[in-house]
Amino acid sequence: MPLDSVLQLSCSCNQYPWGKQGRDSISARLCEKTPGWDGEKADKEFKIDDSKAYAEMWMGTYPVLPTYVKSSMENLQDVIDKNAEQLIGKNVINKYGHTNLPFLPKVLSIAKALPLQLHPNKELAAKLHKEDPQNFTDPNHKPEIALALSKFEAFCGFKPLDRIEPLFKIDPLKQFVPEHSKFDDQVLKKTVNTLLKADEKTVSSVVDALTKLDKSAFGQDTYIPELIPRLAEQYDKTDNGILVALVTMNYLVLQAGEGIYIPADGIHAYLAGDIIECMARSDNVLNTGFCPRAERNSADLFTSTLTFKPHDPEACMLRGESYDRSKNGKTQVYRPPMSEFNMLVSRLGKGEKETLGAVDGPSILLVTEGKGNFTAEGKSYDVSEGNVFFIAQGTELEIDAADGLFLHTAYCE
Repeated sequence: MPLDSVLQLSCSCNQYPWGKQGRDSISARLCEKTPGWDGEKADKEFKIDDSKAYAEMWMGTYPVLPTYVKSSMENLQDVIDKNAEQLIGKNVINKYGHTNLPFLPKVLSIAKALPLQLHPNKELAAKLHKEDPQNFTDPNHKPEIALALSKFEAFCGFKPLDRIEPLFKIDPLKQFVPEHSKFDDQVLKKTVNTLLKADEKTVSSVVDALTKLDKSAFGQDTYIPELIPRLAEQYDKTDNGILVALVTMNYLVLQAGEGIYIPADGIHAYLAGDIIECMARSDNVLNTGFCPRAERNSADLFTSTLTFKPHDPEACMLRGESYDRSKNGKTQVYRPPMSEFNMLVSRLGKGEKETLGAVDGPSILLVTEGKGNFTAEGKSYDVSEGNVFFIAQGTELEIDAADGLFLHTAYCE
């Protein structure tokens, strides 16, 4: 007997120190309404503990924090594996050579800076996975997007060289740049490596010296002395990430609805806010700052794999476009320059309708806000804030927003 084309899901939310506390965390509030499972036992419902910091609700099939079909509490990946052609389709199976869901959507609630990090490319990920499968749990790359649900601050990619070079002429920072070098990407790479390897005493003294300078010393980057105390309070003024992020990286402040794209090997550190995130199916990461020294990966490994795109703030941005399979024009699509997924964002006012045409692959849909009804293949589904659904390939979705709806849908073709 074939499965329904729409399956309601049960997800879970993990806890990291950088997450937002209790009900301040959108990821936790949505997970509780999903309704989610508690992260330890699939048959125990997720409930918010206001003494805990909740960071990420995961909505994919990655085994670290899997998703279950709500009606049976069977692992979604197991259900897909048994019904692969119906659920994800021959074309997606042939494209990737497996029946794993190729993407991983999340909701993140960020109270303080995540580690300064990059996600290794496929070649390096495969090598690290073979050498250290405990810490690098898959051989895949992890390019990702982040769409802001609220004001969202992030360090993403490198500033243009002509904005970085003058900062290293400030007295406390001169020591990190090779003398008489033309300041290009290779010098930037060496400089980042030197910053990451600087000892705690050096970092602390440089941070103190920068704090004492007038804002005018930093050119257009007047946010540098403003952010130093905040980062120093979160991770101590000896953290190398402070210098790398503030001096070399783009500092972005996004408003709700704006998005960024992080390529494989792209340096980044999210700072604050609530976001919808989606990535290729992977959990690989190299961390070098905004975390204890014992948890940092090799600075040499990190800098050897760095990419220099994006290299200015605008190049970080991912813009929404009109979606050609949106019947009533209530949906935009965000298309990152990668093949594993796109993201749809649908906004419907009270009583409005939308039809999303079928896609040739699987989708995961989150009801981010509101209440309404879906119809798929003649069957109706009542939906409300926090509900998460798997949508089988080839399924057209008719949406009726009783009280308005805000939807995020990740899909692969």
